[in-house]
Amino acid sequence: MKVLSLIILLFSFGVVAEAKSPDCFPFTGEHMKFSVGWEFVNAGSAEIHITQKGNNGYRVHNFARTNGFLDIFKKVRDTIVSEGLCLNQQMQSTLFTADQLERKYTAKKETKYLYKENKVEYTKNGKTTMYNDVPAGYLNILDAFYLTRLHPPTAGHPITIPVFDSAEKYDVVVKLLKKEKLRAPWGEKVDCLVIEPILQTEGVFSSVGTLKIWLTDDDKRIPLKITAKIKIGRIVIKMTQYRKED
Repeated sequence: MKVLSLIILLFSFGVVAEAKSPDCFPFTGEHMKFSVGWEFVNAGSAEIHITQKGNNGYRVHNFARTNGFLDIFKKVRDTIVSEGLCLNQQMQSTLFTADQLERKYTAKKETKYLYKENKVEYTKNGKTTMYNDVPAGYLNILDAFYLTRLHPPTAGHPITIPVFDSAEKYDVVVKLLKKEKLRAPWGEKVDCLVIEPILQTEGVFSSVGTLKIWLTDDDKRIPLKITAKIKIGRIVIKMTQYRKED
């Protein structure tokens, strides 16, 4: 039931050098809250807070939890943090951590993107493995989501991005399914892009099947809704609050 760890975008990569770029990550200052539903039950909530890190970096903090009733059946307390830099006006992941508690499943994961060395250091529950041949330009799954907000797919033109997620390196594909209107938490109905990412790993989602995401069809592309089919039903995540600090 981990939230918003999902998507992608066509991303060119190669030799990079550190450089400031305010256009690389325009989401700093966002604060979002979501309700999480399972079947016809209110299951819990999730929050996302995005802050600046240093002169040229960003930090995305995500927290998801089940409510008191669902805690009896499947207690979830997930904290996920993504950090990155702007390099040559493009995003580069530097760190991804996941502290997961989901009923009987617990895990602590840390992924360091050593992009200058074309390597990734992955640690799970205290065991560290080094992965070679992971060039600069590979992103974690959350950074890929924000790149999708910047450059979404269009009709008939899916997009792909290289990601390193859960000890695996692969290309994720995301496609535009349709456009439709959806009521936003600020009251009005807005035009939305309905997109579908194709993930090859469970990543920060355990037992997740098909994912769909509704983004506002404007320059902000705010995620208003997410649905995920799982083995025991369907999760529906709806935005309840959005604000952005300057």
